[in-house]
Amino acid sequence: MTRHISRRGMLKATGVAAGVIGMGTALQGPTATAATAADGAFAHPGLLHTRADLDRMAAKVKAGAEPYTAGYAKLTANRHAQSGWKANPQAIVYRGSGSPQNYSILYNDIHAAYQNALRAHVSGDSAHADTAVAILNAWSAELTSVQGSADRFLAAGLYGYQFANAAELVRDHPGFELARFQKMLREVFLPLGDDFLKNHNNAVVTNYWTNWDLTAMACVLAVGIFCDDRAAVERAVAYFKHGEGLGSVKNAIPVVREDGLAEWLEAGRDQGHALLGVGLMGTFCEMAWNQGIDLYGHDDNRFLKGAQYVAKWCLGEEVPYTANTRKKGAIGGWSGTETATEAAAVDPAMTRPIWAMIANHYTKRRGLDASYVTRIAAKSAPEGGGGDYGPNSGGYDQLGYGTLTFTRDRASRGTSSPPTPTASASGAQPTRPGPPSPTPTPTPDGGLAATGTGDTAGWIAATGITALAGGLLLLRRRGRTGGGA
Repeated sequence: MTRHISRRGMLKATGVAAGVIGMGTALQGPTATAATAADGAFAHPGLLHTRADLDRMAAKVKAGAEPYTAGYAKLTANRHAQSGWKANPQAIVYRGSGSPQNYSILYNDIHAAYQNALRAHVSGDSAHADTAVAILNAWSAELTSVQGSADRFLAAGLYGYQFANAAELVRDHPGFELARFQKMLREVFLPLGDDFLKNHNNAVVTNYWTNWDLTAMACVLAVGIFCDDRAAVERAVAYFKHGEGLGSVKNAIPVVREDGLAEWLEAGRDQGHALLGVGLMGTFCEMAWNQGIDLYGHDDNRFLKGAQYVAKWCLGEEVPYTANTRKKGAIGGWSGTETATEAAAVDPAMTRPIWAMIANHYTKRRGLDASYVTRIAAKSAPEGGGGDYGPNSGGYDQLGYGTLTFTRDRASRGTSSPPTPTASASGAQPTRPGPPSPTPTPTPDGGLAATGTGDTAGWIAATGITALAGGLLLLRRRGRTGGGA
């Protein structure tokens, strides 16, 4: 006679299984702390780079493998990547007209922290890790707010997600003030990101182009992961899928064509902002992927189709563009419209360090065709970082170094799903794999509400966790499993 487990019994069983796992993990030592889904924690490092990514870079560079060595050479040649860099923290950062702008100090220090941290992981030189930590600690001890015109939202979005990524690389360093840095991100950057996505600076929702939303989305997601704030992560993911502003995937890429390309809205604006938007959406998808959330593949790989379109356009080839009219204006104030009728002119020589990440995901992890993205990635290689693409802020909008950080071997067949977050060596507490989540829909407060049921049986078969079997056995002995013919 086969015995069937009720849904309630299954939920209880997973809790017991998690407890069994926790007991087994605790025996390994104090740094291998276990966590269940209830802890709400994420895998670390787990923003743009995982532990496996960092180990791969170091091993490839040590072996002298190309194109990793070329990418690493770009890193070591950058003035920001030197261990002698000294931070210049400010109490208030201003960006935008009408204020004493000093935001360039911030983005230069962030890129110095990121580049030194990355260099430390690849080379093993602790001096670079110490430099990154000193920069980040100095800012978390000093910065209290980001101010200015509407551009303050851009500053909070761009530098919030970049700050989190730099700090993620040294969060286990014994000298890093983790709690203080998390407090700074939560109090200085996250509120501005959330406020923009909710209120759009008191403007109509389409007043601001796609990249404005995407900076805020990247900030909310990165800070949420770094601070183990599951609600923030859910807000960001929900906005990507269903947001009303122009940064949500269907608004940023409004027209999908039969030829496999999808029109990028900001191609009707200009090339630089379109590149920024593609880079930000790729960054958003990569950070989510490293926490087991597949947005790259969302809506039949809609992002890939949009990236292919922009890559083809930036290579100097003709692309179609469907006329688009957006409403502009302030809530309760002035109003107007603006219509883009064709893709803007491009300079085929213009590039940004955004393509290696996208190309490697779709072609190496997924084994999909991405011909235009692959071509432009090869043309842009080896990718540099902040300081390699001009002295102004646009040259610092991406962290870069994709040739070094995102080049990967082709995945084995059947391994194209997002990774299951796992604990870091320092005892970070990621979410244990659980039954597949119900399909989420946005709630009025921006969170996610379940609307379906997950394939629990499939999850049991996929995990192969022996502790789960033990937990079920305990439940069976206690008479908590349901009966059936």
